[in-house]
Amino acid sequence: MTEMDPLSTSASIIAVIQLSSEVVKYINATVEATKERRRLRDEVRACEYILQQLKDEADDSAEGKAWLETIKALEAPDAPLGRLWTALNVVKAKLQPKVGHGKILASLKWPFEENEIEKVFGTIEREKSLLQLALHNNFRKLVQEINRTSIENRKQLMELIQVISAHSGDSEYQLSELKDGLTFLQISQAGLHSGLDGLHRLQDNREAIEERQSILNWLTPVEYAAQQSDFIGRRQRGTGQWLLDSPEFKAWLSTAKQTLFCPGIPGAGKTILTSIVIEELTARFRNNEDVGVAYLYCNFRRQDEQKAEDLLLSLLKQLSQGMASIPRSVVLLHDKHKELQTRPSFEEISGALQSVADLYSRSFIVIDALDECQTSGGCRTRLLEEILSLKAKCGTNFFVTSRSIPEINEWFNGGLSLEIRASPDDVRRYVDGHIPHLPSFVGRNPGLQEDIRSETGKAVDGMYVTLFVVMSGTNPARFLLAKLHLDSLVGKRSPKAVRAALSKLPSGSEAYERAYKDAMERIEGQVTDQEELAKQVLSWVTLAKRPLKTSEIQHALAVEVGESELDEDNLPQVEDMVSVCAGLVTVDKESDIIRLVHYTTQAYFERTQKQWFPNAESDMATICVTYLSFGVFESGFCQTDAELEDRLRSNQLYDYAAHNWGHHAREAYLLHEKIYDCDFLISEAKLYASSQALMAVKQNLGSREYSQRVPRKMTGLHLAAYFGVEGVVTYLLSGGHEPDVKETCGRTPLSWAAENGHDAVVVRLLATTQVNADSKDKWSQTPLFYAAANSHEVIVKLLLRNGANVDSKNTGNYSQRTPLLYAAANGYADIAKALLENGAAVDSNDVDGKTPLVYASMNGHEAIMQLLFDKGASLDWKDKDDRTLLSWAAQNGHDAAVQLLLNKGADLESKDKDSRTPLSWAAQTGYIAIIRLLINFGADVESMDVDGQTPLLWASLKGHEEVVQLLSDQGADLEAKDIGDQTPLLWAVANGHDGVVRLLLNKGADAESEDVYGRTPLSLAAYNGHGEVVQLLLDKGADVESEDVNGQTPLSWAAYMGCEAIVRQLLEKGADLESKDKRGQTAVTWAARKGHNAVVRHLVEQGADLESKDVSGQTPLSWAAYMGCEAIVRQLLEKGAELESKDANGRTPVAWAARNGHDAVVRHLFEKGADLMSKDTDGRTPLSWADFANRNKAIAQLPRVNMPSPSGYGQPCLGVEGKMVSTPPPSPLFS
Repeated sequence: MTEMDPLSTSASIIAVIQLSSEVVKYINATVEATKERRRLRDEVRACEYILQQLKDEADDSAEGKAWLETIKALEAPDAPLGRLWTALNVVKAKLQPKVGHGKILASLKWPFEENEIEKVFGTIEREKSLLQLALHNNFRKLVQEINRTSIENRKQLMELIQVISAHSGDSEYQLSELKDGLTFLQISQAGLHSGLDGLHRLQDNREAIEERQSILNWLTPVEYAAQQSDFIGRRQRGTGQWLLDSPEFKAWLSTAKQTLFCPGIPGAGKTILTSIVIEELTARFRNNEDVGVAYLYCNFRRQDEQKAEDLLLSLLKQLSQGMASIPRSVVLLHDKHKELQTRPSFEEISGALQSVADLYSRSFIVIDALDECQTSGGCRTRLLEEILSLKAKCGTNFFVTSRSIPEINEWFNGGLSLEIRASPDDVRRYVDGHIPHLPSFVGRNPGLQEDIRSETGKAVDGMYVTLFVVMSGTNPARFLLAKLHLDSLVGKRSPKAVRAALSKLPSGSEAYERAYKDAMERIEGQVTDQEELAKQVLSWVTLAKRPLKTSEIQHALAVEVGESELDEDNLPQVEDMVSVCAGLVTVDKESDIIRLVHYTTQAYFERTQKQWFPNAESDMATICVTYLSFGVFESGFCQTDAELEDRLRSNQLYDYAAHNWGHHAREAYLLHEKIYDCDFLISEAKLYASSQALMAVKQNLGSREYSQRVPRKMTGLHLAAYFGVEGVVTYLLSGGHEPDVKETCGRTPLSWAAENGHDAVVVRLLATTQVNADSKDKWSQTPLFYAAANSHEVIVKLLLRNGANVDSKNTGNYSQRTPLLYAAANGYADIAKALLENGAAVDSNDVDGKTPLVYASMNGHEAIMQLLFDKGASLDWKDKDDRTLLSWAAQNGHDAAVQLLLNKGADLESKDKDSRTPLSWAAQTGYIAIIRLLINFGADVESMDVDGQTPLLWASLKGHEEVVQLLSDQGADLEAKDIGDQTPLLWAVANGHDGVVRLLLNKGADAESEDVYGRTPLSLAAYNGHGEVVQLLLDKGADVESEDVNGQTPLSWAAYMGCEAIVRQLLEKGADLESKDKRGQTAVTWAARKGHNAVVRHLVEQGADLESKDVSGQTPLSWAAYMGCEAIVRQLLEKGAELESKDANGRTPVAWAARNGHDAVVRHLFEKGADLMSKDTDGRTPLSWADFANRNKAIAQLPRVNMPSPSGYGQPCLGVEGKMVSTPPPSPLFS
């Protein structure tokens, strides 16, 4: 039998351990069957724990052959590892979420039937018993038991596969390979080895970087770095220094939990100043990993991508990017939603953001143009609440600029404030920089130059002009109002003409209006082609539904209505597009976005559109439809993602045209007749192509086949209804188009119009009398569902009047929900009222057992709650998990809803399936106002859930200091223990909540309490690296020599984890340097074994015994060599460690290094005189181990001498030239 590599075997165990962890993640993601879920999780974790112990033994034991035989017995065909791998894969396949349409209110359900889960338990328990037997390292008994149980265990596994497969549904394809009983063991072995390959790939740095970026991009693809680079690049040298030197800024910078609010009038330079602040922060803290900086540039043109959730995700992404590795809270958030194919809620994002911000010692958040943040849906309010919460909880500093608006100003009353106004020096710098671009006679006339400086300064009185810069070719930066004024001087023919123009410069509140009008008059004074080009550019930039890249506008302006393809010779040059616009547009250098120079420019053109370009919407719609009609799109629907992406790259305007032709058409005062001349609206192929571009959404970089997950067979009527273009709908209906036609998802034009809120189109379709108002799509959702879910009240009433079923229930992922349930969940009170008035069932419940009232309570919609109560909704309703209305409202922090429920007599002590009360949930989430409410109404502060967790335990675990204070003041037991014997103090310590730890200790909590593993608070603090908590405990006299069940002390754990600072703290308090655990390992042994160089150095300096041996006889040097820690090997040898120390099996450090392939360590030990021919108890030499492990590279690097063969049995191996003299025979030990 060939010798087995112990490292390979350990890797096999690791593969199963990792699979176990994946399965546990899926189990935790489910929301039902609490008892079975917990039991399954415990079984899998038990296997994982045993496997970890086996891995430790395989890695650490010096017993050699005996352990190798035991481990190999587990990996043999028809043995526990293979069967367990298969069983876990079956469980994983069953638990994995199914891909379906939408995820509104969806959650992962418990997928197992009763007979299935019992089979799972039986299968896993059988393999677990064999793993437990393996821990005894009795090879003969283990093999006998494996052989004895093989047939029955195999049968049990086959029955599990058959039962699961019979009910697998959507997951059947994942189990199909396992159905064949003759091949499943081979498949499991192949899967196991595939898992090993995965382990090696995970070690590849490139893939780790890709995974990191994938997670960050999953959070949000939006980046603000390009805007920051563009804005800071436009800064005039020296400008803005006044802000950085101001007492307000210095005070803000030097003190945590500070807000600096910088209001300013439009055009005052707020954005460039923001970029200066960001540059200052990033430069100052560039090399400080303990300080995080994140920023946002709000833009009224980008409100679709700047909802509250989007903005918080961007902050979370930036703060996570600043970490050496992605924070665990972010990874968990990603893993949960990636598997479920959902997006995180606002509350989840908020929690993760606070968690990440708390990892920094200081954090700064900078927000520009808060006034441009949308107010709809409470976006701005929610953003501000979250930022100020970060300030309070994490000490975050907050810098914000905005126009001075009362409802914004009041948020910052009492904080630092600094108005942004003009700096005369900055104005002078700008004008001096611009003079070279004026007529040449200006440069020769100092007096005229001074007049220009003076008059321009007066005209821009109070406006900090060093902001909005326009880059044009190689011209230097220029600025908004001053720029417009100076531009008006270009082309003047004499000093007199310049002075005349200066005397007429507009100033004051009407300055912008007059400046923009003057610019437009200059545009109209150009030759006809230039004037037309300028107005086309300005109309597209002003009225586009999203920011456009220069190439998109180039394509738009090159379209010739009536032509079937784009003539690239007709593309205008970007330089010409900018130059003809009299300085009103600019191109962002980093993003290549073409835009107006300021939002006041946008506001001006929106007010004066009818004056300057009255038919723009119609023209833009016609251009878009013409583009969509090009012959290149006759190939229709793309069959792959790559094909669609190539189409979008090759046709720059296609994405914009597909998404927005209908919006322009709907908003046009009068549609151009030429739009009907195009064949787009009647060409199936072009309609299919356009609808794919419209609806295919790539959620993240890892999305696959996203282009195929869209409806097919969308007609012109579908798209016209989708966009709400009544004129096109009428045109198509008059042409005989089927009004109730369905696309492949079963949706009609009425369904799309109802979802998007197009009242007039709904009326027009219903008027045909050929449309079914209650038609159902593939998810059984009617138009009424879509209208109710999107708060379109008029359409809801229209549909109800036309016979729509008010209590229709959907299917699939939406789980038997009614329109009323959607309205209640989303807080649409008017919709709910209309549905109730039309007889909607008030207590209709979905498959989760949740009623409209449950969802209203979950989301804090008290007005709807009252509506439902008035209609007789049940106060005592419980959902499938026995959660009550009060439980949900308390968990989610809805004070008013909780008050309403308590006033109506809701049961304070209602318990769900986990025996958790409303107070338990509120304590976990930390809503102090709700906790006070519940306690005032008499809630039991000692209520205990199935895991023994009290409200105080939950609050301590989560770090809610104020809640801990309140509960303890109410008499909550400080020494309450859960099923793991963990007290509130132990939970607070383990999670590093130093404020809670301090509070509990001051309240008298037992600093020596032990959990089920014998770990004290000090031990847990040392293990988790919480230095401040360690100091708190030491100051309270915590026992530095406390031992857990493995005999490890706090010092041992600190050394194990490499926490040098904590090692120092413990030694200063007298911790025993030579304390040994049950394996006989000291602190220095653990530090050497785990590769913690600095900890080893400090322990050695403190006198640690270099020759201390553990139960296997290994010294710190032996372990360092075993693990390949060259720096520690060198350090220990320099301090006098014994080079030839032997363990219980006679192996020296060089033997371990050779066995494990650590070439550099082997070479260093050899150079220090290590004996390469010393034999262990099996007769193996270091050379023999290297040969056995196929590590001849280590030997090849050694100086060439005559030496015995690697086998250790006297055959010559290498001559003086390093050439092979004869081939060594197989080792007799393993032949």
